[in-house]
Amino acid sequence: MSEIIHKPGIHEAFRVKRHLKLQYRNDDRVHVIIEQIRQLDGVDTVELDGEARWLNVAYDASKLQFGQLTDMLREHGIEPDQGWWARLRASWYRFTDQNIRDNARHEPHCCNKAPSGK
Repeated sequence: MSEIIHKPGIHEAFRVKRHLKLQYRNDDRVHVIIEQIRQLDGVDTVELDGEARWLNVAYDASKLQFGQLTDMLREHGIEPDQGWWARLRASWYRFTDQNIRDNARHEPHCCNKAPSGK
């Protein structure tokens, strides 16, 4: 069995894959933003299918959130698809990313202790 090698700092349990259909006109701008996304803390892989205009990103959701990616794309004039299926998928991505982040930061308490009441 081969072991998958990830970038340093990527926690396998919090790694997610996201697929975005993009709407853009300038291919040069897309390649610049792809390189900026690769440099973000928590990003493992970034692939662009230029013909189909799909962006595939794998990242550690305890460090990076889906909304941060879409905000970064919008800042550079690249819009994610706005069809109903794409909006539903984006909502699901935001929900699961937030859930992963909350679970990653949760500190469990022992069964025989009362909760701290924070």
